[in-house]
Amino acid sequence: MHPGTRQSHLPKTVSRLVDRLIRTALTAADPQLAVRRTVRRTGPHLRIGERRYDLCDYDRVVAVGAGKASARMAVELERCLGRRLEQGLAVVKNGYAVPTKTIQVLEAGHPVPDRAGLRGAARLRELVAGLSDRDLVFVLLSGGASSLLPAPAAGLTLADLQRTTTLLLAAGASIREINAVRKHLSMLQGGRLAAATQARVVSLILSDVLGDDLASIGSGPTAPDPTTYADASEILQRYEIWRSVPATVRNHVLAGCRGARDETPKPDASLFRRVQNQIIGNNAGAVHAVAQAARQAGVNPLILTTRLTGEAKEAAKLFGAIAKEIAATGRPIRRPACVIAGGELTVTLKGRGLGGRAQEFALAAAPEIAGLPDIWIAAFGTDGTDGPTDAAGASVGGGTALRATRLGLDPMALLARNDSYRFFKKVGGQLHTGPTGTNVNDLYILLAL
Repeated sequence: MHPGTRQSHLPKTVSRLVDRLIRTALTAADPQLAVRRTVRRTGPHLRIGERRYDLCDYDRVVAVGAGKASARMAVELERCLGRRLEQGLAVVKNGYAVPTKTIQVLEAGHPVPDRAGLRGAARLRELVAGLSDRDLVFVLLSGGASSLLPAPAAGLTLADLQRTTTLLLAAGASIREINAVRKHLSMLQGGRLAAATQARVVSLILSDVLGDDLASIGSGPTAPDPTTYADASEILQRYEIWRSVPATVRNHVLAGCRGARDETPKPDASLFRRVQNQIIGNNAGAVHAVAQAARQAGVNPLILTTRLTGEAKEAAKLFGAIAKEIAATGRPIRRPACVIAGGELTVTLKGRGLGGRAQEFALAAAPEIAGLPDIWIAAFGTDGTDGPTDAAGASVGGGTALRATRLGLDPMALLARNDSYRFFKKVGGQLHTGPTGTNVNDLYILLAL
């Protein structure tokens, strides 16, 4: 179902195991299977989670969506609803479109929004705004939606959003912090998509946010927003980019702080009585599936956490310490062992290299496990794209650092330049899956065989 990985630098048995674990994670996060598990239809009746809907109660049924997985979610929703689905529009990352019948799929830029996304967001907003309280709209939401639905608030431009997003990413802001700012610069995010329509809303959400915070996934277009303009201002100032963002953004945020701009809808807003936000898949599901696959392969699994955050380099030190402990004492789990973590790490850019958080994590882990026999560490993004590269992530072993030295490479120097992609391009170890059509954060795996 999913493309395999290329890992010629690994022993064949290890390569096959890593490939099996990655495939298992991707199957657990498959958007079509997730929709199929969640949306059950019997004649005109739908059961979605704990709620039931009678399609006969609605004049029109339409679907809109955004995110890396929304096209594949659309395929399954079309199968379920058949002719009852009248119209639809979904915006996906470039390269993530798949053939659909009723729901039109548009491609746009990510993680920095572009003009294709601007046009898609405008068409999506127009579509939902034309619906009445006799209509039902499905919202197919997955990671990446924040960038793929740029709908600048009045007085702002696409360039303003691009500049602000770029600065937040480079500063190492967390996804929640980035989204808190973006929600206050948008006409669709932070509950504003739900506010833009009179229809009943069912959001099917594939979560790429730790803890499945509805307000953060895709910047919460159909969820209440607990953050404020004051929060957006504080974030921009804390990361010392307040003076670097466009003046129009500063003025907009300041006006919001003064009450001169409408706040995003809050949890007590009555509009959310007609909204169902349903999580259909997440990182925890992928992590538990990997643990089960490891056990079936005869390897003892240990789930470390599904909420791994922080700097990639620091997290790599933690995994290195665990590897050394296993090698020396058999704690916290005896060989053969598979330690698994899910989450989303950050990289504070200090160099001008090329890479992503999974590759940076793996590069930082290489010196930590240097010389340890039968130890490997792998990290990959479930969307198949690690940062602005064609790699999903990378894997390293006890001999990676030595192999780099023999090639005349200094892992620490490349790490300081945030140049993990070029490191693995020369040394070997990149994991390639191609676009996977899903997105439930990253997975980090330590194998001690």
